[in-house]
Amino acid sequence: MASRLGVVVLILAALLGSATAQAGDGYGEYKAAAPGMAPEGAPTSTPVPPTQTPPPPAPRLRFGFYRSSCPPAEYFVREVVAKAIRNNPGIGAGLIRMAFHDCFVQARPLTTLAYSGCDGSVLLDATPANPRPEKLGPPNFPSLRGFEVIDAAKALLEKFCPGVVSCADVVQFAARDAAFFLSGYRVSYRLPAGRFDGRVSLENETLAFLPPPSFNLTQLVDSFRVKGLDVDDFVVLSGSHSIGRSHCSSFSDSISTPPSDMDPGLATVLRGQCPANPNFTNDPTVVQDIVTPNRLDNQYYKNVLNHKVLFNSDAALLTSSQTTSKVVENAVIRGRWERKFARAMVKMSLIEIKNAGNGEIRKNCRVVN
Repeated sequence: MASRLGVVVLILAALLGSATAQAGDGYGEYKAAAPGMAPEGAPTSTPVPPTQTPPPPAPRLRFGFYRSSCPPAEYFVREVVAKAIRNNPGIGAGLIRMAFHDCFVQARPLTTLAYSGCDGSVLLDATPANPRPEKLGPPNFPSLRGFEVIDAAKALLEKFCPGVVSCADVVQFAARDAAFFLSGYRVSYRLPAGRFDGRVSLENETLAFLPPPSFNLTQLVDSFRVKGLDVDDFVVLSGSHSIGRSHCSSFSDSISTPPSDMDPGLATVLRGQCPANPNFTNDPTVVQDIVTPNRLDNQYYKNVLNHKVLFNSDAALLTSSQTTSKVVENAVIRGRWERKFARAMVKMSLIEIKNAGNGEIRKNCRVVN
């Protein structure tokens, strides 16, 4: 059975590889940042507290990590994601956002070295022992979606390869595949794997680490820098706002309190779609990209230049010459943003990776083993 599945996967991989060039070729192994230490290239001004035992070495992620242990792993995830996006492209946007929200949140209990990061902690449900996990934090609830896609992919993997593929890897594979389909196959990249799942998930960490749409440029750049991501990564990853929907409450200040940098015509349209004072029971959603709402592309940067974006954090890209020039490049140079987005997604997926000493391979992505 395994050999037949392996042949299927190799054939499908060859077909997919011929469709579009893959980012990241030439790298056989990635060393993730150790828990308690900054990712490579990040500031090192926050050392591990001296009263704690130093963390074990970080794992080395590899391309084709499941080639022997679960050959169809990446194919299974891609097929589940493809089916979900055919039914609802918005789910794909949710999966990309989920990868970002999983990687950026970092839990630091004083008595352990249970750091979060790209560890599937955003998937954990509430329990009596932990009634307020990440998924119930304001940046995630009720807007974050795609959990059922991760569940479906994990169930299939557990059926064929029980206890092998981590939920953390499934989240990153699903985001990669969602970007592939939503971009019309233009965003394509290989993804190193071998992540372990975390056991800690705290609601209050979402507000501490996920940058809100109200942040100014300095705050946004700083929030990315502490994760080992530079200004270019920030500008490139902001392009994910070219797909998906947003709740009116996330940008209501831009349309209700003039003067605003937003295009007046767009502001008028949004005022017709949003209540004057959105709240938890009356907070509809609108598309983030009014030109190509169901496509992941560089239209976002054209919208930024035309002041047709929703968030203050989007408009902030034009408040410095450095970020403005990057916006222009991504808007006008064919194919540049897609290539950079692929590289930035790989780089983001390496944030604060767990290992066997402080992680596990969950059987069910919603609960710890």
